Amino acid sequence: MPTQFEDQGYLVIPDFISPTVAAELKAHALHLVATTDADQPPTRFRPNGDQSSEYFLNSGDQVRLFFEDGAFDQDGRLTVDRAHAINKIGHALHVHDRAFRAVTLHPTVVRIAQGLGLQHPAVLQSMVICKPPRIGGEGTGRLSTISAAAPDPCVGRELTAIRYGQPAIRTWHLSLTLALSFSHPHIAGVATTEYAVPPHQDSTFLFTRPLSAIGFWIALENCHETNGCLQFVPGSHKDHPITQRLVRTADHHGTEMVSIEPVYGPGSQAPSGAMSSTSSDTFVSGEVAAGTLVLIHGSVLHRSSPNRSMASRFIYTFHAIELMAAYPADNWLQPTVDVPFTRLY
Repeated sequence: MPTQFEDQGYLVIPDFISPTVAAELKAHALHLVATTDADQPPTRFRPNGDQSSEYFLNSGDQVRLFFEDGAFDQDGRLTVDRAHAINKIGHALHVHDRAFRAVTLHPTVVRIAQGLGLQHPAVLQSMVICKPPRIGGEGTGRLSTISAAAPDPCVGRELTAIRYGQPAIRTWHLSLTLALSFSHPHIAGVATTEYAVPPHQDSTFLFTRPLSAIGFWIALENCHETNGCLQFVPGSHKDHPITQRLVRTADHHGTEMVSIEPVYGPGSQAPSGAMSSTSSDTFVSGEVAAGTLVLIHGSVLHRSSPNRSMASRFIYTFHAIELMAAYPADNWLQPTVDVPFTRLY
């Protein structure tokens, strides 16, 4: 496993969870969408790093909803059902939500992290990204506030048979009751706009010295090119350094993207000539079935397109870093006294 991940910068693990578990997690995410208290003032959320919203900056230890801008008309009214209007839920599901916390901290995840050679990994953020049909981007923009009535909670549903999809690795099983009536005192709602996710590297947003960010990306539905599957440049983590960081502004009331001297991760090196442009890179589509886990190196170039299909593309993703690595105090995402980063082991 480590060899392929180190070579390509990502690793696809089919059947990490069963289709039944994936469907139940999606249903649970939809329950969160329907039952969220959305009484928040309007704010803005932009993909270019110019983010002045306290709502965004303080979401690292919360569970909050971000809406698709394309789901609203010019008067700020929803044009689609609420369930089809959400861009993502973030950024602390692994802290405040029992179902997603159980998946994040499951022994299978621990075994994978150990197999990758992580010494002191900690989860610092988690999200459900929805990509609703016809409008779903993974992105950002104008925000507004709505509310909706809650459906009856589906208490008693079980998640079963989370398993590691590699040969010669024993099957792990998870059995837990989805506490859909579990209290989420920190949940609130805002809205975002749809756009194609440009090529990016996760360590730009979750920067450490040395670089250590790794993404765990779990498909809750089938992901294909028409509904915005992941696309990678295999091996790009070796010769594409981190050259930007998303940081908090000096007044700590906003964010900005700043340029830095190129930072290469372990096993990578500066090319002998000029660094290649992402426009010349060849992207490979990662079409996967529901239940698949994709491991994503923090330096690998990846992207996804807007969802132009009639099918949604729900995924759950969380990121881990090495606690022993230096975590800058101006990173946009910061731990709090009440919610420090969550150790895997």
